[in-house]
Amino acid sequence: MNDPAFSIIIPFKSWSPDLDECLFHIGKLSSLNFEIILLPDDALSLPEKFSHLPIEILPTGAVNPAIKRDMAAKMAMGEFLAFIDDDAYPEPDWLEVAHHFFSQHPDVGAIGGPAITPQHDPFWARVSGAVFLSPASGGNPERYVPCPPGRKVDDWPSVNLIVRKVAFIKAGGFDSQYWPGEDTLFCMKLIEQTGCNIVYVPELVVWHHRRPGLPKHLRQIGNYGLHRGFFAKKFPKTSRKFKYFIPSLWVGFLVIGLALSLVSHWAGLLYLAGWTVYLIALGISWKDIRKHEPLSVALGAVPYIILTHIWYGLRFVMGLTTRELKSSLGR
Repeated sequence: MNDPAFSIIIPFKSWSPDLDECLFHIGKLSSLNFEIILLPDDALSLPEKFSHLPIEILPTGAVNPAIKRDMAAKMAMGEFLAFIDDDAYPEPDWLEVAHHFFSQHPDVGAIGGPAITPQHDPFWARVSGAVFLSPASGGNPERYVPCPPGRKVDDWPSVNLIVRKVAFIKAGGFDSQYWPGEDTLFCMKLIEQTGCNIVYVPELVVWHHRRPGLPKHLRQIGNYGLHRGFFAKKFPKTSRKFKYFIPSLWVGFLVIGLALSLVSHWAGLLYLAGWTVYLIALGISWKDIRKHEPLSVALGAVPYIILTHIWYGLRFVMGLTTRELKSSLGR
């Protein structure tokens, strides 16, 4: 039997309905030249309904996803390592799009595509995803919906990331104690140590479930903010960008501006002007969200956006002032 072209790598804690859905859709991939490596914490038996798929199960213990992916890469037989999360699932042409792109661009070491919120997700999960559909609210809408044209990027999440194995090995794998944020460091190493490009391919689509409910949404956002703030200090090349500081600057404006507006008429006018600009940005975000979501989801996203900016901004500052971070195994 010939070696597979792709090794699909899925790290997770334990079996879930989302993983069922992921494997069901992988079974519908138009390309059959792949293997699947599952990385649970503990040993498990493969359900009979997936016995027809080329699946290997590698129990890892309670380690972070970066370590799991490195373990899978060592046993992977494919020329390309296709990383996807257990709560996501691919479009049928996922691997065909990847194979065509890599064959046309030998200088590219990795490609990434959007991870779209499924329309059948619960209402508040769709609201959570909607926060990221505008540059004015989430910063990177191309990660959540297809936004042509394709282009080079220096950072891409591992929910939909496909890497040449030779480039992965040359970069030293993820080799990271951090989670989240391990994909940011890997992308930085890949570019620096291999000289290869990472390209955004809008046609490379997976569907990704969002966090249901505000507490889980804010927990995820807080983890992102904490790690990005820490990375802005320790790994400035890709994380010390002005856009990552904007939520923290906004929080500072809210606190200091309110205090000054109580004692100064002019400060009060500037404070009002700042809120006016912010409300205009919210309006732009709402308009962008409406391109993809119904009115009810767009309206629900407005308070989510406000709270997201505040909580991310606070956690970003905490990251800036933290000496070291430990990996989080929670979700």
